[in-house]
Amino acid sequence: MATLKEGNKAPDFTLADARGKKVKLSDFKGKKVILYFYPRDNTPGCTQEACDFRDRNKDFEKSNTLVIGVSPDTTTSHQGFLAKHELPFILLSDPDKKVAEKYGVFQEKNMYGKKVMGIERSTFLIDEGGKLVKEMRKVKVKGHADLLLGMVQKQPIK
Repeated sequence: MATLKEGNKAPDFTLADARGKKVKLSDFKGKKVILYFYPRDNTPGCTQEACDFRDRNKDFEKSNTLVIGVSPDTTTSHQGFLAKHELPFILLSDPDKKVAEKYGVFQEKNMYGKKVMGIERSTFLIDEGGKLVKEMRKVKVKGHADLLLGMVQKQPIK
């Protein structure tokens, strides 16, 4: 599991977006980035989280902030999820969970009394210079997008 530390550079990576285009985290220098990891497209909590980010996306953009979602789903799954819910932000596919491991979010979880490996819902707030300023683990969906919006609207983000 990766050891991340607030104040350090966020680990860079390259993943495919819904169209298969390679996207690097470092491509977004100069913008704040909300990098959120979620378990699966089209599940209740993940859909609610994505729609909450969608509904606040214009406000995030006004604060020079880009939202990027990452899950192990395929690019094809992401295409359908984006279209179905009219999501205006980037979704990245991490099928081998290498980036999830780099950020320490691929972990053992307890599902219905069984231990399974999966994505722990987590969010990382990255500043314009690529520095990790906040990590949030075991995220609760309700109110999460509003909390992040409040953080990025403050200058500088902390």
